[in-house]
Amino acid sequence: MATMTSPATNRPLRLWPGVILVVLQLVSFHVPGWIAPASPLMFYSMLGSLLGALLVLAWWLFFSRAGLSDRLGGFALLVVVHTVTVVLADPSAKMVAFLPGVVWLCAVFVASLFFHRRGVTIVAVLVASLGWTLVRTDGVTGTMDNDYAWRWGSTAEQQFLASDASAEPLAPASPLAPGEIVAWPAFRGPDRDGVLTGVTIESDWAAHPPRELWRRPVGPGWSSFVLVGNRLCTLEQRDADEVVVCYDSATGEPIWLHAYEARFWEAMGGPGPRATPAYRDGRLYTLGATGVLSCLDVSTGEPLWTRNIADDTGAPVPQWAFSSSPLIVDDLVIVHAPAAPDDRGLVAYELASGEPRWFAEAPGTSYSSPHPATLDGVRQIVMISAVGVSGFEIETGARLWKHEWPPAAGGDRVVQPAVVDDGTAILMATVDGGTRKIAVSSDASGKWETSEVWTSRALKSYYNDLVVHEGTAFGFDRNIMAAMDIASGERVWKGGRYGNGQVLLVREQDLLIVTSEQGDLALVRATADGYEELSRVEVLDGKTWNHPIVADGILYVRNSEEAAAYRLIR
Repeated sequence: MATMTSPATNRPLRLWPGVILVVLQLVSFHVPGWIAPASPLMFYSMLGSLLGALLVLAWWLFFSRAGLSDRLGGFALLVVVHTVTVVLADPSAKMVAFLPGVVWLCAVFVASLFFHRRGVTIVAVLVASLGWTLVRTDGVTGTMDNDYAWRWGSTAEQQFLASDASAEPLAPASPLAPGEIVAWPAFRGPDRDGVLTGVTIESDWAAHPPRELWRRPVGPGWSSFVLVGNRLCTLEQRDADEVVVCYDSATGEPIWLHAYEARFWEAMGGPGPRATPAYRDGRLYTLGATGVLSCLDVSTGEPLWTRNIADDTGAPVPQWAFSSSPLIVDDLVIVHAPAAPDDRGLVAYELASGEPRWFAEAPGTSYSSPHPATLDGVRQIVMISAVGVSGFEIETGARLWKHEWPPAAGGDRVVQPAVVDDGTAILMATVDGGTRKIAVSSDASGKWETSEVWTSRALKSYYNDLVVHEGTAFGFDRNIMAAMDIASGERVWKGGRYGNGQVLLVREQDLLIVTSEQGDLALVRATADGYEELSRVEVLDGKTWNHPIVADGILYVRNSEEAAAYRLIR
């Protein structure tokens, strides 16, 4: 095939500008993700990569010295093939086919020009672009790395639905006895702070490692567990239904399930509900990804009442689903519906009837949950959103105070607040701005004031909650464990790569129980003296974002594919 040159001058193609452009494009797309994964810098790099693609097209059309037919043909080839690829790509991989697909398409196109053969360029472009139609992605990690699989392979959910586990008979169930121990009633524990008190676990895992009690496949979802008596309850996706499932905590066998038609899916997190149930007085309260709020009898799974917070507030289903784990305070269950049309998205329902008690103005998107707090001696509800953080009166929903702190580059907040300094301050964290300590106080007339104490980039949490112990906050600085002094906001140590994992504090033993994003379980010293990992074992297979729980020396963990129980005591 003829060499591509300028027909007027017979000069070779001017390739060096194209090479420079694709190198810069590749660097702008990949390097920010390595430096600051999941940060605004990474998302800006995507825009830069698209700009790079436009510059490559401009170079080819106007400055490459190729003949007119080659320039127009190459332009049409790139645009048409890339468009067809995005259209034909698996729904989970359409964004991937678009970008980074366009980045590598530009690189392959420019590289193929060195062969000076139209046929080579055509084949290279077809293979580089249409190859994306052969894969799917089962979501991303916390650092935005895609979990690729062949398009024709079964997903974990499909394998689960085809297995006996999805249709196994229910275990014989007895009514929950009056006074049954409520071991783990809500998201992150009894006080929703990820702290274990009055608990002692085995810390020498070399001699006495965690012992597996049971393991079972589960439907996808990022809900955690609630444990009452032997009732281990969570939410899963099973095909077209969201399902509240109650397992026997001793065996992992299902006791009951409650299914209703609702399905949520998005390419980055995959299918399934995100929120964790809450328990009070024989009743389980659950919130599904599309807004279905249910009250169930924890003994039988029988529905007692149902609402839909999307209908009640007019809020659309958020990009990452309704993720607010219900908060039970007094005789109310409280949830958050972000982006309600009038911003009145914080809703309190009566526990007994499900009737709305009040709607409070809580503007801004959020994937955080309502949080109980006693600040300056006053019990209240704290809610974090993209706008900032606010405190609300429990009985009426009246806003007591607010502190504005929009993310530097927009976006959403996920992490729960932490009450510190004997209830006079809170910590709130975000992946782009770090952590801020906010002093909260009221005067004799009931007027509230807030002030920034410090803002620190020592701990930049994404969706990984922190715990507080003896003046130190322990959590994840993006995807690396770190500790920060609460008084000053200064980092005291950083170390230990666990991906975007979760953490519990064993207070009496100064220990952190860490679940990694990869499914490992680690034991880390909860001390300001320095990072020290005592042990690490693998407990789950697959991406693990769900919060673990510990009750009576037993660890219960799950992800979107399986659940397991491990004994942490002898």
